[in-house]
Amino acid sequence: MAFGKRKDKQGDTPSGADEAKAPVTAAADDDVDPMDEDGPFDIEDFDDPSVAEVGRLDLGSVLIPMPEAGQVQVELNEVGVPSAVWVVTPNGRFTIAAYAAPKSAGLWREVAGELAESLRKDTPQVSIESGPWGREVVGVAQGAVRFIGVDGYRWMIRCVVNGTHETFAALTAEARNALADTVVRRGDTPLPVRTPLPVQLPEPMAAQLRAAAEQAAQGQAGGQQAAPQTEQPPQPPTPAARRTLSAMQQLRNTNTITGG
Repeated sequence: MAFGKRKDKQGDTPSGADEAKAPVTAAADDDVDPMDEDGPFDIEDFDDPSVAEVGRLDLGSVLIPMPEAGQVQVELNEVGVPSAVWVVTPNGRFTIAAYAAPKSAGLWREVAGELAESLRKDTPQVSIESGPWGREVVGVAQGAVRFIGVDGYRWMIRCVVNGTHETFAALTAEARNALADTVVRRGDTPLPVRTPLPVQLPEPMAAQLRAAAEQAAQGQAGGQQAAPQTEQPPQPPTPAARRTLSAMQQLRNTNTITGG
């Protein structure tokens, strides 16, 4: 577990306007003070920022501890930039991402209400539950999804937990343990509220992704050359926006997970 000097946060009490936006599916304890938890931490909580990199997967804006059997799955957007990094365990998967937020708390409460409303459109069972950091949004269908949020100083963390009913409790515990020891590297750049903080992969992982992309491109080119010239007309290339590249890599080696 990491240790550092905590920074005082402001505006922990939600306003009446926020209360009006709260979903009414289930009671949630919003009196839980995130400062009572071990984390998440701010990089400025550490007298020596390099200490935060030890034993965590450094993704630039967030540094995440890996579960014992954890692996990594990376999703790329249409221009090949990482849009999501999932931690995959035998119980399912979860992702932890940071967003720009005001100095005062309260953004997660607003986001949680919007998530609950969105889930109700196609999820049979949606509820708000009380967790270690306050309200959590839970959706249950063929599988289960849980959204956990934490308000920080100029940042908000959203953790998405996705798995099967049978292993969901164990997966949630893994995600909460990781979240409690996550570090946010917000930076000083002014950003609009809710802007995702950039994700930067460690160089070994980035190199693996580049190699996989080159191999896939070569395979596609070879297939096109071998195709009969008089058969069906060539199909248009798959839109880049739909391309998802996965890199599964064990991250138990400290030298690997502190890259980036």
